[in-house]
Amino acid sequence: MFLGVNFNALAADLSPKITYFYDGDTVKIKDAVAEYKLRITDIDAPERNQSYGKTARRALTKLCKNANIQVSLSGIDKYQRHLGRLSCNNQDVSVFMINNGHAWFNRRYSMDYTLDLAEQTAKTNKIGLWKRKNPTPPWRWRQRHPHG
Repeated sequence: MFLGVNFNALAADLSPKITYFYDGDTVKIKDAVAEYKLRITDIDAPERNQSYGKTARRALTKLCKNANIQVSLSGIDKYQRHLGRLSCNNQDVSVFMINNGHAWFNRRYSMDYTLDLAEQTAKTNKIGLWKRKNPTPPWRWRQRHPHG
């Protein structure tokens, strides 16, 4: 304490926090500078209104709610969302979501082929959404439900 200011509390207030979970790959982040939508790179999770979408969102929420988070931004997409990696309590979210069968590896935009191997393992072991015979990938679902 210095002049009545608790610097530990002040530092905690400056750390980024997740304020909303849109689905299994998009969250709202509030940090010391701004509040913004973050699209987690390397994965594509089912949409919230899609089959398995609410389960994927719950898994992300459970992992990251009230967690210490780290964000590494890499750009902005065509929807003006920030793109980047997200870690919750030192767990890489992309790795967690794929290992537990809550998301697809985003082959179209990612070169992290360790995640491709993780997806193949989850598929082989029928983990998460891979328990279903032919789960619909989110990019196909979005084509069929453009306002969904």
